[in-house]
Amino acid sequence: MQKTLSNTNARPRSHTYDLIITAMCIALVFVATLFLNIRLPISINGGLVHLGTAMLFIVTLLFGPKKGMIVGAIGMSLFDLFSNWTLWAPFTFVTRGLQAYIVGSIAFYGGRKGRSIPFNIVGILASIPVMLAGYYLCEGILFGNWVAPATSIPGNLLQNSIGLLVAIPVVAVLKKIPMFRP
Repeated sequence: MQKTLSNTNARPRSHTYDLIITAMCIALVFVATLFLNIRLPISINGGLVHLGTAMLFIVTLLFGPKKGMIVGAIGMSLFDLFSNWTLWAPFTFVTRGLQAYIVGSIAFYGGRKGRSIPFNIVGILASIPVMLAGYYLCEGILFGNWVAPATSIPGNLLQNSIGLLVAIPVVAVLKKIPMFRP
């Protein structure tokens, strides 16, 4: 089994450890999406604001673009599969995976490793148009209408804004803990 050294305490971390962290983060995204949500009455499909987006941002800013992409894509798609949003699952997989990858790529660019609050914010803001476009496309295809999906944009913006406002201070605090320091 190949082991890599952690930058924080020079103890080896195995692939098993990495797999466990990834699985736990997928579960956290799923639970935050499933149980910490509010349905909005403003869009044609009911819209949903949840803390899964904040958890996606937190995981991505802590662990990087690849883990964030996997966790966001799987965690939020699982929510879709286990709720009344099953048709959205393939779109969620792609859209949320891309969103997390964009956040992480910007936050980790140039060796920053998610430690720069301004770059973390820029990463999140840069990912929002991808999320909006992904779900707009999804609803357009599912509803066969390209006007109705526009009603979901305010809720999606609210969801991402709440995610940003929750994730940035949480990550700033967690980055002070040795386990989360890259």
